[in-house]
Amino acid sequence: MQHGIYMAATADKNLELVLKVIPAIIVIMAVSALCGRLAMLVRQPRVLGEMIAGVLLGPTFFGALFPQAQKAVFSAEVKPILYVLSTIGLTLFMFLVGAGLDHGSAGGGRAGRQAATLAISGMLPSLALGLGAGYLLHDRLSRPDVGTLEFAFFVGGALSITAFPMLARILYERRLQNSRLGRMTLLGASVDDAAAWCFLAVISAWHAGAGAMHALRTIVLAAVFAVVMLTVVAKALRPLGAHVERTGTFGFDQMYLVGGIVLLAGYFTDYIGIYSVFGGFIAGLAMPRNPAFREALHGRMMDFVCVLLLPIFFAFSGLNTQLNGLAGWGMALPFLLILIAGFAGKYFGCAFAMKAVGFSWRESYAVGGLMNARGLMILIFINIGLAQGIITQDVFSLLVLVAVITTAAAMPLYRWALPERLERRLDAAAQEPPAPAAPAPTEPTLPSPAAAGSN
Repeated sequence: MQHGIYMAATADKNLELVLKVIPAIIVIMAVSALCGRLAMLVRQPRVLGEMIAGVLLGPTFFGALFPQAQKAVFSAEVKPILYVLSTIGLTLFMFLVGAGLDHGSAGGGRAGRQAATLAISGMLPSLALGLGAGYLLHDRLSRPDVGTLEFAFFVGGALSITAFPMLARILYERRLQNSRLGRMTLLGASVDDAAAWCFLAVISAWHAGAGAMHALRTIVLAAVFAVVMLTVVAKALRPLGAHVERTGTFGFDQMYLVGGIVLLAGYFTDYIGIYSVFGGFIAGLAMPRNPAFREALHGRMMDFVCVLLLPIFFAFSGLNTQLNGLAGWGMALPFLLILIAGFAGKYFGCAFAMKAVGFSWRESYAVGGLMNARGLMILIFINIGLAQGIITQDVFSLLVLVAVITTAAAMPLYRWALPERLERRLDAAAQEPPAPAAPAPTEPTLPSPAAAGSN
């Protein structure tokens, strides 16, 4: 009798698909919650556990130990639904990251110049070393239809990115966001990541495959889109920010408007060939800068995105990660080359830059460790590369390993360079009110530590 009821229910193909997708999402959320909690127990960021959860659900572990169960949970019908959900989640997440950046508050003065120095020193060395590694490994690892420079630039771009939201969460948890070190690090990392997403947009246009004119058209359209969003749309949204600031309310009408803008921006950038996360990020930058607006926006959206949609993205990334094939010296040497290039460029580049602008060696190496973490951001970057056919499955898996290792190393390196006794001094200094003659520059407004926990 029960079997007959089930068959009757699943005669509806849409319902049948729902009955397949929901168990997959439940499994993803359960494993992500468990791994995230375990990561926090060993004093690692939750995002590291969620990244590992995605790998565990893929073919390397779940698929190797229980192949039939893995195939049943993540069937061929379920994967496209997970892809759509993860894409929407990434677009919304990058929108929230963009909305959290105070990109107009520290453009001048000494702090702005120092932040620019940190951003350049964090990006250029890792980009250059990544270019070199990609150039050397092109013949061994690249797809035959991807040129040497294109492959090398993609690897360099992936290694130059920083896990900005995770870095922000760490600084906020330690109450260092108002310290000189914290302000400079947040501003430098935000510039770093904004440049990386623009860089990815150029690579995506380059890879479009319709010749230089098509790539130029895509880049021009992306530039026009960004200018329109950051001028016309941003100006039109100022009354919305003022309304939220004045009334303290952020209702359904405002959510409809904001959600529509984000999805339309993502759709447009997808349409022109540079992926929806870029549209989401630019839409975030166009949002009002009012603190009350940004706090309300993150309060409404961040938890939902981080608890439901981002774990789906991690799982989808894990389904594309095959680590079994990376054993042996054939892949171990390329992996070590990429890892060393990424680590040395970011860690030492940022540390030397911090030292050059007047910080102690301990503070400098602490920032180098944090800036070297790549977290969720590199996973977004390389998923786009895999989806667009810029990199192979093996390169994707190598870069997933780099993401996990550099993210796991961030907190140990930070604690080694800046023990608690020294951190407390920075905390005390950060709580002191600034002198009236030289007020500290405004730090980027970001989600609270609890809201940013999955980054």
